[in-house]
Amino acid sequence: MRAYRIEAPGAPAELVQVDRPEPGPDQVRVAIRACGLNFADLLMQKGTYQDTPAAPFTLGMEIAGIVDKPGTNVRNLKPGDRIAVYSGQGGLADYGVFDADRAIPLPDTMTFEDAAAFQIAYGTSHIALEHRARLQPGETLLVTGAAGGVGLTAVEIGKLMGATVIAQARGEDKLAVAKAAGADHLIDASEDLRARVKELGGADVVYDAIGGAVFNAAFRATNPEGRLLPIGFAGGEVPQIPANHLLVKNLTVIGFYIGGYLKFRPEIVRDSFRTLFAWHAEGRIKPHVSHTLPLDRVAEGMQLLKERKSTGKVVITP
Repeated sequence: MRAYRIEAPGAPAELVQVDRPEPGPDQVRVAIRACGLNFADLLMQKGTYQDTPAAPFTLGMEIAGIVDKPGTNVRNLKPGDRIAVYSGQGGLADYGVFDADRAIPLPDTMTFEDAAAFQIAYGTSHIALEHRARLQPGETLLVTGAAGGVGLTAVEIGKLMGATVIAQARGEDKLAVAKAAGADHLIDASEDLRARVKELGGADVVYDAIGGAVFNAAFRATNPEGRLLPIGFAGGEVPQIPANHLLVKNLTVIGFYIGGYLKFRPEIVRDSFRTLFAWHAEGRIKPHVSHTLPLDRVAEGMQLLKERKSTGKVVITP
């Protein structure tokens, strides 16, 4: 079978032929139908992601597909079942082996492509805004990188939670995507973010996917008792937070990483996914996929992320 792998630390990812894996007793082998790309996949290739597996490993963090072979201890899944898995690795391949307790049955209303675009982006935004930041109806939410994979879902979920949403993105096309997701106010990345947010009354919650100077500007536009979520660093620079400024306005900076919850409080992720799958079935949320590519064009998909030429998600379909 084919797999997009990193064979050794520092080696480039390549599409190679490998043996089809066998599931362990508590695992399932899945015929993968779709895999969502994430910015973390780019960081793993550089070895800078906080949860990079040891080489060799196959990239691809979230998949949807069909159960091909359950492990001997697996009783709740059978061959032919449609499932999604937030796996952390192994998704960019024809087949993958994953822990059965991470598998989520897919409703008939959800396509494989939607499921592969769904888990990390929506799970990150939902848990970050509801469980960590405690976003309240009537508050103002600022989302940077608002047309990206996680940013767009933060716009959508923030609006569903009753917030006024300010979306920042680069260019008219990306801002139009954020507006369609529910953004109330739009700020181009070329504008003075701090000044524009202050004009709109400041932000109560900041959801920042960019880092660097963008985080710093958002930090300075946050209202007293505001909460800031440094979700990602797509701009390439991890912000350095001035602790003394936190004191002046009684601000809170909140760390959040969805993969961490899978290790120490997996029920948080499971409960979130149940809510999100119900919202999808009700038509309240819909993943935005700008590009769907076959497995032999996965490098092209990675380049779209790197150059920020995609909106929402890029999905690979083996």
